Amino acid sequence: MQGHSTYVPTSKAAKWLESRIPIIGLFHSSFIAYPTPKNLNYFWTFGGILTVMLVSQILTGVVLAMHYTPHVDFAFASVEHIMRDVNFGWLIRYLHMNGAHMFFFAVYLHIFRGMYYGSYKAPREVLWILGVVIFLLMMATAFMGYVLPWGQMSLWGAVVITNLFSAIPIVGETVVTWLWGGYSVANPTLNRFFSLHFLLPFMIFGVVILHVWALHVVGQNNPTGVEVRNLKKDTVPFTPYATIKDGFALCCFFIFLLFFVFYQPNQLGHPDNYIMADPLKTPAHIVPEWYFLPFYAILRSIPDKLGGVIAMGSAVLILAFLPWLDTSKVRSGSYRPAFRIFFWVFVAVTVLLGWVGSQDTAAPVLKFGDNTVLTMVGFGQILTIYYFAHFLIILPLLGLFEKPLALPSSIADSVLGGGHGLPAGAAASPETKG
Repeated sequence: MQGHSTYVPTSKAAKWLESRIPIIGLFHSSFIAYPTPKNLNYFWTFGGILTVMLVSQILTGVVLAMHYTPHVDFAFASVEHIMRDVNFGWLIRYLHMNGAHMFFFAVYLHIFRGMYYGSYKAPREVLWILGVVIFLLMMATAFMGYVLPWGQMSLWGAVVITNLFSAIPIVGETVVTWLWGGYSVANPTLNRFFSLHFLLPFMIFGVVILHVWALHVVGQNNPTGVEVRNLKKDTVPFTPYATIKDGFALCCFFIFLLFFVFYQPNQLGHPDNYIMADPLKTPAHIVPEWYFLPFYAILRSIPDKLGGVIAMGSAVLILAFLPWLDTSKVRSGSYRPAFRIFFWVFVAVTVLLGWVGSQDTAAPVLKFGDNTVLTMVGFGQILTIYYFAHFLIILPLLGLFEKPLALPSSIADSVLGGGHGLPAGAAASPETKG
């Protein structure tokens, strides 16, 4: 997609550099002149927020790594050393720890926005798949980072999650032994997790570059789902319009983050993780971080270990197939009345799965007198069935039977209140004209 203008160097130094490595021109076309649909709302600011948060996590993580000791005898004490003795160590750690929570919060909003507005549909399938890859790498990075403080939840979370790989036929036990670096979660395990936790964010950064590249090739989606047809009428330059909006949203997001950093720094963590890891004392309830809870609930809902692992993995991987599971030709949920209902039901089911994952499996959900009619496990099984049914049954059928509303003829008409009547199929046609 071409920008509103091209970069023309004026000074001799700029001309010399541009003729050899056009990095300034690339930045200009990508972040200054890049044509942005003029109807984007604040849900489109989370891409920029996530990029800034990734850089923040890498920088704070590098500083923490300078003072952390990846050894089972010293890891817990080194974290306390960071908190008490390193200048502003408490601030850096709380920024990193709460930043991880806010990172996932923003990612989930980013994913739900993409699902609602159909940002996974042609020609953006590769863009969406790269996003799913980033999500998977984030989950692996966060899990390994949770182990590093070497508290009770760190140790036993590592034991539970790594043991899941033993369910893989034939090679399962070998994989677990390799992850542990031995026959139990011990010092080699901590060293491996520290190394991977340090390296994976740079892999994420590399995939993010591919993600942004793919975005600039196919162009941004927008709330109407109608493709850009006239650059002058339908778009505005990325700078200053999108940068000001992204900057304001980023400031609001950081206020939200800093509230937790300064006033509730441990609110989203687990108190048992402030107890040094003890392999001889199992916590009463082993619970992962909140952003893993929906998938943890799916894992617990399947009585078979291998089946639970497959279901948990499939719950994430199925997102990559969303471009082909949704058969509707209309992108935006704003013009799909039936889809909107099922979408919000899906969001509610995902939130409820998170709640179920945080509860005791035997806890009653529905009682009749003294008899428990429905336990957390049973409720989780119902929610799990609906979770997969949304992708495998509801979305394919909606595309066949749903009658969408009339689409605006262009992005400009949707902003200015112009006429409707664009055929539903036209929403998916990637036409971009200057």
